[in-house]
Amino acid sequence: MTLRASENFRQAAAYLAVVLITFAVLQSVVVVMHELTHSTVAWLLGAMGHPFDIVWGNPLTMTGWDEGVAYSRLFPQGHDPAEAIIGASPLLVHALIVTSGLLALQRRWLIERKWLFHTLFWFVIANLMELVAYIVMRPFAAGGDTGHFNQGLALSPWVLFIAGTLLILAALYALYRFTLPRLYELFAPGNQPAQRTLLLLTSFFLFLWGSGIRVLVHIYPDPQWMFGLIGVAAFGAVLLVFKPSRCG
Repeated sequence: MTLRASENFRQAAAYLAVVLITFAVLQSVVVVMHELTHSTVAWLLGAMGHPFDIVWGNPLTMTGWDEGVAYSRLFPQGHDPAEAIIGASPLLVHALIVTSGLLALQRRWLIERKWLFHTLFWFVIANLMELVAYIVMRPFAAGGDTGHFNQGLALSPWVLFIAGTLLILAALYALYRFTLPRLYELFAPGNQPAQRTLLLLTSFFLFLWGSGIRVLVHIYPDPQWMFGLIGVAAFGAVLLVFKPSRCG
């Protein structure tokens, strides 16, 4: 191994370790934020006694969590806008964070503060991961955030699936075409092994870790397990289309 190749490998390994630690922390923050958004909105609407009455689970595996809102008792007939508002409120928060974050990550003042850029980038990924998981992978679920949104507004799931997926595709294009190359410039300039690692990690988190694998494993044998295949296909597609040699 040449000296240059050895240095590139060390750089890639060091930043990989930082990313894994950062993302573990930020994912925990996002999970807690997600459930507290449900409970806070429910509390404001008089549907819950206290915002902290959520079911606390494992923030690393994202299992065991619940907002603690008694949907079946509060909205037994559905068709209640309050149900839709409570169910979709975290998705709106995620969308606002992703949109404002992607815009901020193009600002020169933030690019000049590389570790602040790093933190915001992975925070955006953790939030976008949630949007992909709910809107693209679970749009037809009878319960959960999307199910309560559709039921509360008496909407066809196709409305959320099509409109939401189009917006997510726009966010993904901005992320892979403009924002991820900025991360390369800051933390892996001229280091293609490190850049490929960052592309791989970003895509794994977005399409497999937060959604594809979970849908394939936990929903089967319900036919909706096949939505997990969207994550597998998206993972492979972005690795091919947005590989570092094509980004500039």
